[in-house]
Amino acid sequence: MGCSSSRTITEGRKEKIRRPKAWKHPQPISRAELTQMREEFWDTAPHYGGKKEIWDALRAAAEEEDLSLAQTIIESAGVIVQNTDLTICYDEKGSKYELPKYVLRDPSNLIRTK
Repeated sequence: MGCSSSRTITEGRKEKIRRPKAWKHPQPISRAELTQMREEFWDTAPHYGGKKEIWDALRAAAEEEDLSLAQTIIESAGVIVQNTDLTICYDEKGSKYELPKYVLRDPSNLIRTK
């Protein structure tokens, strides 16, 4: 776990981060409900372990639309990415950080308001 690279190494090449695959919430969900779920996750996540600085970097990367900037945020924080969609990451001391898809991508059944 002492590796300082934040990219997953697969067959000798480094993989860039990507958004998770499309997912569907059990029932259609509004933007307000999704925002509330995300806020609850980010407010409680640091209480389950790991460093606040890493959680802050993961949140900044998750909320960043530009994947190259999200990659830079992850690399600058020293986050070790196990899954290129950011669902499983580690810090340099080996603490595990698991991110649910709902903080990384909108569901396919998000209720769109006009």
